This record gives sequence, C-alpha cells and structure tokens, in this order.
Amino acid sequence: MIITGTIKAIIFQNEENSYTVLMLKTNNGNVTCVGTLPMVNVGENLELEGEYVVNKTYGEQFKVSHAKVVQPKTENGIVRYLSSGLIHGVGKVTAENIVKTFGKETLNIIELNPSRLVEVKGISEQKAMLIAESYLNIKRMQDTIMFLQEYEISSRMAVKIYETYHERTMEKLKTNPYALVEDVDGIGFITADKIANKLGIPFDSDFRLRAGILHILKEGAEKSGHTYMPCSEVYAEVSQLLKIDFQDFEEKIERIIFQMQIDNVLRSEKIYDVDVFMLSKYYHIERSSAKKILSLLSHTVTQKDFSNEISSFEKTNKIELHEQQKQAVLTSLNSGISVITGGPGTGKTTIIKCILSLMRNQRKNTLLLAPTGRAAKRMSESCGVEAKTIHRALEIDFSNRNECFRYNEFNKLTCDCIIVDEVSMVDVVLLNALLKATKRNCQVVLVGDKDQLPSVGAGNVLADILNSNVVPYVCLTEIYRQAKESLIVLNAHAINEGKMPKIDNKSKDFFFESKTETADILKTVVALTTERLPKFANIEPSKIQVLAPMKNGVCGIENLNRVLQEKINPPSFYKSELTTERMIFRLNDKVMQIVNNYELGWIKEDENGLREVGEGVFNGDIGTVTNVDYIKGEIEVTFEDGRVCTYERSELINLQLAYAMTIHKSQGSEFDVVVIPIIAGTGKILTRNLLYTAVTRAKKIVVLVGSQFYLRRMVENDYTAKRYSSLCWLLKQGEDLFTDKFA
Repeated sequence: MIITGTIKAIIFQNEENSYTVLMLKTNNGNVTCVGTLPMVNVGENLELEGEYVVNKTYGEQFKVSHAKVVQPKTENGIVRYLSSGLIHGVGKVTAENIVKTFGKETLNIIELNPSRLVEVKGISEQKAMLIAESYLNIKRMQDTIMFLQEYEISSRMAVKIYETYHERTMEKLKTNPYALVEDVDGIGFITADKIANKLGIPFDSDFRLRAGILHILKEGAEKSGHTYMPCSEVYAEVSQLLKIDFQDFEEKIERIIFQMQIDNVLRSEKIYDVDVFMLSKYYHIERSSAKKILSLLSHTVTQKDFSNEISSFEKTNKIELHEQQKQAVLTSLNSGISVITGGPGTGKTTIIKCILSLMRNQRKNTLLLAPTGRAAKRMSESCGVEAKTIHRALEIDFSNRNECFRYNEFNKLTCDCIIVDEVSMVDVVLLNALLKATKRNCQVVLVGDKDQLPSVGAGNVLADILNSNVVPYVCLTEIYRQAKESLIVLNAHAINEGKMPKIDNKSKDFFFESKTETADILKTVVALTTERLPKFANIEPSKIQVLAPMKNGVCGIENLNRVLQEKINPPSFYKSELTTERMIFRLNDKVMQIVNNYELGWIKEDENGLREVGEGVFNGDIGTVTNVDYIKGEIEVTFEDGRVCTYERSELINLQLAYAMTIHKSQGSEFDVVVIPIIAGTGKILTRNLLYTAVTRAKKIVVLVGSQFYLRRMVENDYTAKRYSSLCWLLKQGEDLFTDKFA
C-alpha cells in the first residue's frame, strides 16, 4: 500500500529497517505524524510504502517499509514547502510571490534556471543564488540519505556520513565503502561491510582487510581503553571479524599493514618485549605525554621546609593536618610534577586548599582544573577560588588546523602551578593537550582516587603514572576525623577493601532496600526517586541521581529514563516536546551531553546581563531543556554553569535524558542523593570498583536497591579489565626517551 501526503509534523523511527508513523487522519489527506527522521522535514511531500497495523497503545498506525521524498505537485504544496524554514531566506510572503510568478514550475526553475528568480519582486541576484544553493543542498542530502538507507544505514548515521563527504558521498561509497571506518566516527566495520557486500566488493579485497585491522584497533581504544594491542590479539580478532583463516592471508595482511605504516595510520612497536600495533594517533600522544612529564620532573624546584607555613595554615583555618596530608603538601610544593591519591574522606580537598594558600604566599599564580563541569564547580565551592574544566582553560580554537586548543605547545598557559582534581577520569588525549600547554617551570599537582574506574577514553593515566614509580606521590589512607561520622565514607572504604557495607537502619546517609525481582527493583527505584526521598531529604526529584551499571534491561538507564521522565516530567498541553528515534525530549527534561563536541556554540549571561559567547560542550555536561521548537527540530539546553546551547536535529544524537546515567558517565561528578539498583549481570561489568565509584558519587545520601546476594558478588568481584597502555613503560625509559631510539 502506498500513501502520499504533506508532512505536517515529523516521522517516528524505527523498528529494525522500518519506520512506524503515528497517523492522525485528516480530511485533506495530509500526513500528520510524531517523532523524527532527518531525511524529511515539515512541509515536504512524502511517499510511504507499507501497511496499516493496529497498536494496543496508539491504535491504527502505518508501518513503513520504504519512504521517499517527492516534490509537491500543487501550488499550495509548493508554498508550504518553500516557507517551511528549509530554504534559506524564504518566508511565507516570498514563497507566495515566487509561486505566483512561476506556478507549478517553481521547483524546476529554482533547480535548473535560478537566475529567473530575480523576476520576483524583492529577490536580488545574490538572494536568488542563495535560494538555489539552499534548495540544491537539501535535495542532494535527501537523495544521498535515501541511497544510504537502501543499505540499512539508519537516518542518523546517514546524516553523519553525508556531513563528512557531502555531494561525493555516493561516489565515495561505491568506490570504497570501507573508507567509512577511517573517516566517520561511530561507523564501524559491520556497517561498512554490509554496504560492500551489497555492492559486490570481494570479501578478500585490500579495502576490507585494511578496514578490519583498523576497526579492531579503534574498537580497542574506544571500548576497552587500549592505546595499543599485541599483534597476536589483533590477528586473532581480525580473523574472527572477517571470518577468514589468517594463515591463508598472512602475506597479504603483512603487506597491508606495511602500507598502513607508510600512510602513518598504524605503528608496529615492541612494548614490554611484546610485538604490538598502535594507531599512530596514540603512539604520538603517549610519547608526547611521557616526555613532558619527564621534562617537568627534571625542572629543579628549590627544596624548602614549609612546616611553619603549614602550621600557619592550620591555625588560620582551625584544623589539624594528619602527617600524610602534610607530606602530600610538601611533596607537591617541592616537585615539578606530583600525585596525591586517596579515597573519600582522606582530606584531598583540604590539601588542595593548603597548597593553594602556600603557593599564593610565594606569589605564584595557581590554576585549578577538573575534567568535568560538575567537578570544577565542586572544586570552586570547596576552595573558594574559580576552577575551570581543562577544556575551558585550554580554550577551543578552530583557526589553527593542527591544534584544537588556543593554548598548546606554541602558546603556553602563563600560570606557575596547575592543580588537576579527579585525574582518574582524565584520558591520555586530554592529559597530552594539557601538558603541551604547560610551561616547563610550572608545577603540576595531579589529585585523584586510584581505586575509581579508569577514564572512559583511551589510556590509563593515573595508574600508569603511579605504577611507573617515576613521579613522586603520596597515597592517603587516614580518614579525616569528620568523615568518620559518614557511613557513606566508611562503607566506600569497606567496599574498596572487599568487605560488605554496614547496613544500619538508624543511619542518616546510607540505606539498603532489599528486593530480589527486577520489576520490584525498578518500582522501588522510581518510588524512591519521585516520592520517598524528595520528602525525606526535602529535595526535588530532578536533583536525585539514579546511577545504574548498564544501559539495557529493565533497570538499565534507557528504561529507567523513560519511566522516570513520565513520573518527574510527564507530558502536558503546556510542554512542547520533540520525539527522536531514540527518545522524547520534553521541556524541563534533565539531559546530558554524551560526547565531546568542540564546535557547538553557546551563550552565557551573568547576573549583570553581560554576555559571553563560546564553543564546546563536553561529555558529562548536565543541563535542562529550556525550549523546544518541534517545527525546526531544535531544542535549547541550559547547562548547570549557565551556558545555553541550541541543538539542531542532527546533534541530538549526542544528547540523552539524565534522570538515570551509567556509573561510568558519573565519574567526576558529585550528587547530593544517589540511588543505585543492584542487579544481576556479568562479572566483567558488576565489579567492586564500579560499586565503589557509584557510592563515592554521593555527598549526602546513598540508597542501594537489590538483593544482598548480588551486592556481595559485586563487593567480592575485584576483576579489573586489562588495559593496554604504554605511558608507564615509556616513563620508565627515562632519558632514553629523548634519544633517537624513540624519535
């Protein structure tokens, strides 16, 4: 069955390779639907092929197996299309004037003879060319996206591919679809292989073998945090991925790897006497980081006994530092680079305040940094001095193609000391960017908890630096006196030591709700977040953070977010919303950025009305939806630090609801109240340090919901996923790193 109509709203995708359109039948035959599909826009004509089905919840729907955009044939349809906001510089009046002049031939005129648009009152030659260019760009994009969807590529990914290759997309893919693996983030080998298979590209082509090798290394970095992989593992995984016998292709693969080295895509190295492959990107980044750390260590810092200054700080602040804390302060002040590590309640913040005070006494300018906005905000509040995210301090800059930050190896930060908190979540890429921007005589203090989860990005920065035994460090083990009153702190340390947390019904900050069935766990988490805890703690439900181990499942964040959204921010006639293929974004929703986007612009206005304009939102930034334009397919988000960003439809893939988030995504953040579902899962996921990280995110209250059996399994499971990273090995090379051997 085929139906045709004008798009009045947007389409809702998808069930595997089909689209479900929620139909509202109208007398004039227009198609009205909800949701999102980037290939079509309001005002366009769409031809849908499929069948009617009946849904228990929504009633009659039209399930689409194939869709294509068709040009509107009536004059009214052409006016609606041109004035829909798609065509740059064309509003309703201009659209009516154009159609009045050219009638049903309007779109052909715009495409084939745009110079004639000057015949329309108010359209100059320059404006005519802009209208034509805008129309042709949209038409090319739609044709390309339709082409890509024939190869089972989602509309979301189709847009991303088009934005990479533009009008060359079809030509590029027909020649070598495996180029997607190298050129487009988020496109893996499986997707490229499907296209290649349909295009008839041989399974043993050089393109396919090269893409398979690259895919294994990229997946290793992005999903497992590896900066290198042993050659034997790469060969084994490539054989499994490509479904080939490595011995049959050994000579061919070696030739391809040699070519990849010539192309500076891959490096073959020997680390810890093991032959390994590295993406060239990480080869250069880890060596650069190691060299900079060794350079900072070699800088001579005048050794001084700061005992009197520390005593003065203690008297002024009416506190008494433990010997470990004093040693941490002295080590930091007398080293070019140093590390302070310790769990919750061991006084890391107090140490930072002391270092800050003593640096100020020496008239040294100190910069406080953290990986995330929440961590920077917390640092600012606790230290009474502005702290910035690392990204903000380095300043995004697109004017220089070779550097994405304004401050870099050619333009150094001017500060005398840098203190970085929550360094456990800093990946090697960000570490390298910061170190390159640090002047040689600057003192760097890295502060973090070595027992928390490693960074989401590639590398094992904190563990590698500590394990190298090259950089001076102090490990804090003594719990600060006031912290001993917190069951959150005591239980966090117990969990870290492999002991079951203490459950005390009289506790004010740590609770356990025993539930065995998954459905009961979900129901209890929702009730705690929306009803019980808001009353108990006098806090808004949106301020309570649910932290879950996994994305999928009944108690995964995707389902939790759907259920919590309906309870905390239900639909209303007064709330506009925008439905995408993944979720609904509604006015007042709590949302989070899930990848770094250096180019997204923002505006920030202070209390005096002064405006600051900038670019860049980052993984883990949390905000609130403050405006929804479902016609344009845009939403406005105001982040916690006051930055206001507008997301276009194609950018919404990088945004998700944040009533619940994975524990990995919570790194570097702190929340007043945290609710954690304890569920069944594999031993590789439900680990001790995952639980430890979740518990240490809470400032005032933690509630665990689940069975004691699975809680015990997590506490006793000290599994740590292996990360291949070379920073530790490189640091141990010392001065040899600066010789020709490591050039």
